[in-house]
Amino acid sequence: MSRTSRAASGAFSPVTMIVVLVIGVLALGGVGILSAYSPELKSGDDGGGHALSKASTGFGALPVLLRNLGVPVVLNRGVLTDASDDSLLVLTPSVQTRPNQIDDIIHYSPTLIVLPKWTSAPDANHEGWVKTLNTFSAKSTLQVLPEDLLKDTTLIDKEGRGTVSLRRPDGTPFGKPVQIEALRTIGGDAWIPVVVTQRGEAVLAMHRETRTYVLADSDLLDTSALKSTAGARTAVDLIEILRPDGSPVMFDLTLHGFQRTRSLLRLMLEPPLLGLTLILAAMAVLAGFQAAVRFGPARDHARVIALGKRGLADNTAGLVRLAKREHHMAAPYALLIRAAVARAIGAPRNLSDDELNAFLDRVSRTTGSNTTYSALAERAKAAKTPGDLMQVAGDLYRWNQELTRARQ
Repeated sequence: MSRTSRAASGAFSPVTMIVVLVIGVLALGGVGILSAYSPELKSGDDGGGHALSKASTGFGALPVLLRNLGVPVVLNRGVLTDASDDSLLVLTPSVQTRPNQIDDIIHYSPTLIVLPKWTSAPDANHEGWVKTLNTFSAKSTLQVLPEDLLKDTTLIDKEGRGTVSLRRPDGTPFGKPVQIEALRTIGGDAWIPVVVTQRGEAVLAMHRETRTYVLADSDLLDTSALKSTAGARTAVDLIEILRPDGSPVMFDLTLHGFQRTRSLLRLMLEPPLLGLTLILAAMAVLAGFQAAVRFGPARDHARVIALGKRGLADNTAGLVRLAKREHHMAAPYALLIRAAVARAIGAPRNLSDDELNAFLDRVSRTTGSNTTYSALAERAKAAKTPGDLMQVAGDLYRWNQELTRARQ
């Protein structure tokens, strides 16, 4: 056989085709996993005005500075819960942000909205850097505010660059004198000044009705502000006067497209459905292997009715299903989960049922769980259909994982 004929026959050998198939399956699986988790895998260093951007107009340096000073910092990618009420929520919208996006968030308090200021263009010489071009107009900047905050609100621009000395409305000096270009201040009857300039113009104000804070000039908190010691000190002081004692500072990322979304593909890659996904993948591999090569005679079918403990379990399940009483198992299952969690976290053994429920509810809120045991137990008692049973069982499982494995 010639070299040419050997090469032609070897190009489609079984081993070659199996290797190509395996590579294709792995590549397809990798693309699926990356697409499911793509929002969380983004570095965020895109020059935008958010807490992941290291550009001069971004806010990526502020979380790092606060963490180094011992301040708890959270970069929020998901839906806020009632537990967020104890945090200072910092929103850094862009001019493309719609007012209703902010309106859906600011009912959690306290909230600081940092108004956008600069138009910019990417720096071709440095990835993630930008070159500032000009300031947004006051009208386009204020358009990001919801209607109840926009009414009777004015934004005043100052031309040129100068030193700004900040103070509290009572005249108490605040922070350090900083250099600001094109300083912006906010005004209007609906706003209470919190930090003002030496001329009494508010750079940080609180809305009288919603109690929402607005920072008129982003150059007091962005990365360019932190390049000097005075600017860093002033930025930290601005955060500290708004942050409740000991509470975290939460920087929102959802306004810039970094939201952690729920999808069917993502659910298939996380517990409790991850086991099902792995089983289906294993079944596909075994089916492909069996199709490629037989590995022995076909096995006889197993008994239709199993013997021993398996048969007893199947018969019991069948009777429950025939009686249509599956949903009655929800409440006992909730009690079993409660006992398992209580043992896992070391709950006191001398607690009554009500005291143990209250204890687990407190632990749930402390760990940031999405729900409490009392709410799950009530849902279990109210289950009316097998679908209700499966839903509450799944929620009890996730609650168990959150308390015993510190899942985020």
